[in-house]
Amino acid sequence: LVFPVFMQSTLCPIFLVCRMAVDGEHMGSGDWDGRWNHVKKFLERPGPFTHPDFEPSTESLGFLLETCKILVIGAGGLGCELLKNLALSGLRHIHVIDMDTIDISNLNRQFLFRPKDVGRPKADVAADFVNNRIPGYCINICKRWTYTSKKSKTLMNLSTDVKFHIIVCGLDSVIARRWMNGMLISLLSYEDGVLDPSSIIPLIDGGTEGFKGNARVILPGMTACIDCTLELYPPQINFPMCTIASMPRLPEHCIEYVRMLQWPKDTPFGDGVCLDGDNPEHIQWVFQRAQERAANYNITGVTYRLTQGVVKRIIPAVASTNAVIAGRKQTVFFAYIPLNNYLVFNDVDGLYTYTFEAERKENCSACSQVPQDLQFPPSAKLQEVLKYLTENASLQMKSPAITATLEGKNKTLYLQTIASIEERTRPNLCKTLKELGLSDGQELAVADVTTPQTVLFKLKLTS
Repeated sequence: LVFPVFMQSTLCPIFLVCRMAVDGEHMGSGDWDGRWNHVKKFLERPGPFTHPDFEPSTESLGFLLETCKILVIGAGGLGCELLKNLALSGLRHIHVIDMDTIDISNLNRQFLFRPKDVGRPKADVAADFVNNRIPGYCINICKRWTYTSKKSKTLMNLSTDVKFHIIVCGLDSVIARRWMNGMLISLLSYEDGVLDPSSIIPLIDGGTEGFKGNARVILPGMTACIDCTLELYPPQINFPMCTIASMPRLPEHCIEYVRMLQWPKDTPFGDGVCLDGDNPEHIQWVFQRAQERAANYNITGVTYRLTQGVVKRIIPAVASTNAVIAGRKQTVFFAYIPLNNYLVFNDVDGLYTYTFEAERKENCSACSQVPQDLQFPPSAKLQEVLKYLTENASLQMKSPAITATLEGKNKTLYLQTIASIEERTRPNLCKTLKELGLSDGQELAVADVTTPQTVLFKLKLTS
């Protein structure tokens, strides 16, 4: 197995273990004598950098090998590194989720895949490769969570199927990050307002672009969550409809034209079939139509990868494995003082890295448990509220649905994800808050794809 050059700049014991397993002469045996010597060095002895509460123990290795359950979300650029390193570290209860199939453009960096695997699910191929490659594993590793249904349906199973000790994200989508963040927050338990530490499932998230990377450790309910630092992620660019339809200048304009206008008009896969960013056939159709439109306007640069990125709202993000593995060790074993809590890594011109502490927001919409205020005059229209929810840097919702309790009944003010309800509630967008019967102090419940929980807001009517 090949380590990328920039990953080898600061070798830690984990990589020595990996090399021992790969280069050793006992490839056909199981846990041969000395296999875990390097792991034992940081589990069974104290040191100047260990956590104050850490107690060296010979039992820690057994927990690592037989008990600890880790969920890896994403089997792409980061996921391949994670699965390989975590497995070679001795973790045997690894589960992986990935909705994507393998594209030929993945092969230059996602080293668990080969040309023969193009078109197959990433999670299946990655699981098979690791299971067949690592010696001595009769493996529960990489349980296949192959799924074609809505992401929320599968991830909801986290609360009932398996109790994970830690979750590591190798995602390229802000929406998916926020959804996972919200799911872990929803699993927290409180007793008399005090957080139960046993309900915390640590989350490690990271991202890189080229040779730049970052990693962060999130303890839901204790440290800053994804939504606390949402301003770090650039808001999605929305192109004006007039530009998309009449004066395209960029390849993105051509792709957006096909996504927003041509798909619902041509219905290439049948009436009522929504564009699925995880369906290769759908992406291929959009890609070909976008290329045709780009050619008509002498625009270059429409690629399959760009098409996939525009349709799925992808931002470049795969994590620095060194940082994630270090954070993973700290969190599972509490052997070292945890990363506190955001690491930045740059290996473009020399090596540069630093950490800083991202602080919790008192009014975070995800983890504060406090309804946020929405300040609008009574004359403001519901459309203005939706615009605020989608464009505000600390909210960045995608398709908010708003409900309120009026005259003792729960009333949907607007919902755009179901066509029949959207048509029925569309006239409300042009109504003022006063005309809708909303009053000062009214609670608005907002559902969105960025979170599995309903977010509560308190309406503050200004003069």
